Amino acid sequence: MQNYSEVMREYVENHGTALIVAFAAGASVLALRRWLAGGVCRSKARLDGKTVLITGANTGIGKETALDMAKRGARVILACRDMTRAHIAADEIRQQSGNGNVVVKKLDLSSLQSVRDLAKDVEANEDRLDILINNAGVMMCPKWTTEDGFEMQFGVNHLGHFLLTNCLLDLLKKSAPSRIVIVSSLAHERGRIHFDDINLDKDYDRQISYRQSKLANVLFCRELATRLEGTGVTTYSLHPGVIRTELGRHFFPTIALWKRIIFMPFYYMIKSPWEGAQTTIYCAVDESLENTSGLYYSDCAPKTPAPQALDDAAAKKLWDVSASMVGLA
Repeated sequence: MQNYSEVMREYVENHGTALIVAFAAGASVLALRRWLAGGVCRSKARLDGKTVLITGANTGIGKETALDMAKRGARVILACRDMTRAHIAADEIRQQSGNGNVVVKKLDLSSLQSVRDLAKDVEANEDRLDILINNAGVMMCPKWTTEDGFEMQFGVNHLGHFLLTNCLLDLLKKSAPSRIVIVSSLAHERGRIHFDDINLDKDYDRQISYRQSKLANVLFCRELATRLEGTGVTTYSLHPGVIRTELGRHFFPTIALWKRIIFMPFYYMIKSPWEGAQTTIYCAVDESLENTSGLYYSDCAPKTPAPQALDDAAAKKLWDVSASMVGLA
């Protein structure tokens, strides 16, 4: 009878090529997975005594960001639409971080009145606001409109955050040095601002709408940095990566079944919410960014955005149009 070593030697000799191919394939998958995971925020900065407000913080990368901020000692405000889920998330964050200073406030970004109500609440009840993270968003939904009649993706992803940020600027300036972090997307690279039809009423396409809203995020960050120069308030926009979150809930059901089946093996290779939150966290706390403002980031590093995101004239025009739409003009 052959001993174990002889059996293994014979197996390797007979299946050597297959084993090499399998090993190479496995190594390639692991390397691809590490590459897709992206950068990690290495900053150990503490946030004791500071206040952070995060929109859409009850799930996904918003929740992971909130947990990280709480672990650093911050007072964390979860500004969310679904209060039931927000309170559950807040309880989990308190338990996992050991920080009891985690509060929930109502915010529906599809309602300008809700945005104004939250801003008034924060101004009246918070002594300071050190970090504002505009994280919430909707992706590729049907042709819906907000309470105020705006196209939903542009209304939530851009206009709601535009109004919220402007309403909280005085408190941010009072708390300087402070930061505004805007979660955008790589999708901005294929976007353009449809100034002649901002709500896409003539020909709605969910992808075109999403790209427009994400380009608006980057342009808003750029113009905001110009307007806040010298105030001690700095701004950052970012691409978090492709992440396993609920953001695609309106998109994936529309994909053909065969495409979803093909995609499934790759689903577990894309970023987890923790990995997806790293660039947001980096922009919020990393010490090296203290004197930097208006730039775009990906995988915890600066990245040059699309040419249309560097158009200062378009950024100013978008600001003027947005201010008029939300009643700030």
